[in-house]
Amino acid sequence: MVALRSGLFQIWFALLSVVVNIGFLPALLGPRLWSVKGIELWGHGVMWGLRVICGLKFEVRGREHLPAGPCIVAGKHQAMWDTVAIPLIVKDPALVLKRQLLSVPFYGWYARKAEMIALDRGAHASALRSLLKQAKDRIAAGRSVAIFPEGTRKKPGAPADYKPGVAAIYTQLGVPCAPFALNSGHFWKGWKRYPGTIVVEFLPAIPPGLKRPAFMAELESRIEAATLRLGAEAGTP
Repeated sequence: MVALRSGLFQIWFALLSVVVNIGFLPALLGPRLWSVKGIELWGHGVMWGLRVICGLKFEVRGREHLPAGPCIVAGKHQAMWDTVAIPLIVKDPALVLKRQLLSVPFYGWYARKAEMIALDRGAHASALRSLLKQAKDRIAAGRSVAIFPEGTRKKPGAPADYKPGVAAIYTQLGVPCAPFALNSGHFWKGWKRYPGTIVVEFLPAIPPGLKRPAFMAELESRIEAATLRLGAEAGTP
């Protein structure tokens, strides 16, 4: 049954993506927020398909920990689901993504128009300077910056590997960091989608002003502990 539902969802996902991507093409010629609305509409459609076809819902905990103003939203990345969900949970975030994704037809066009933050991980020092500049611009515009500190998806239980980019923007931007944990990797596995409830949990914000080592230690310890707890709660579908 899981395989059948997952296959049907893949069909829904493909049809939804074609309809929304083509339908919103005029948005690429209009204001930035038109493309943002297209991204949100697509995301809601994906969540509808997961809920109705696969029996997979999601729950958000700890919204009260999100600062009222612009902040850094940093958390675990276990599945593609995460990049779909964050723009639905955090209002108009500037999501940090690989620069290569901007070359992907449709997805890259909308991400560029929505002014997401593109990171060229192969450029090292210049990539960090670009990340800081883009992050400062987005914060100045009143948007939060959403980043996955490990830089890539990690399967549940994989060793943590936090990269320095998140510490760089934290020390330079002077805004709080809202950590979050999730357990999406227990339900979104390869092409299969298992029924249940994905939990995204925001943890108490880390105020600005910590030294880099203290910030990284605090961020990793909070996220990893909550991730283990949510993983145990999810079990293995």
